Amino acid sequence: MASVTPDIRTMTRSDIPHVAALEAEVYDQPWSPRVFFDELAMDNRHYVVIETEGSGIVGYGGLLLVDDDAHITTIAVAPEERGRQLGKRLMLALVDEALAAGARHLTLEVRLSNSSAQRLYEIFGFDPVGKRKNYYKDEDALVMWATDIDASDYADRVAEIRLSLDEVAR
Repeated sequence: MASVTPDIRTMTRSDIPHVAALEAEVYDQPWSPRVFFDELAMDNRHYVVIETEGSGIVGYGGLLLVDDDAHITTIAVAPEERGRQLGKRLMLALVDEALAAGARHLTLEVRLSNSSAQRLYEIFGFDPVGKRKNYYKDEDALVMWATDIDASDYADRVAEIRLSLDEVAR
């Protein structure tokens, strides 16, 4: 039996209670619901949620768009849903949104200790370029960039990632 592909859609204000609860479950220093409301109100932000049948919202991600750069502000998947390629699907949605907005480069920060997230970002062509001391109150952040996401090489990378997800879904 083929697995059901999760649904990814734009986050709405009515999603915020669910997203904030997931945020509190996933992060030691969670954003408040107010931060999500403020983020959704800004024109240069885009947030998505991922839903699975029977579980509702199991992940989310966000982008800040500035000129030809896109900054991934947040991404999270419910702990019990990890290992199902949902992070990859969220990243694809964020890359698609960045490209649609005219971005040429993507950036993000990630905890130095979060090697699984770093591996995911490397699949998407992110390279470490530096550290931000005490970015998280208790830990430094690794700054990562994916450049020239509008180039054909990057399009080929994204196509391979999509294909791998399609094969898993079969």
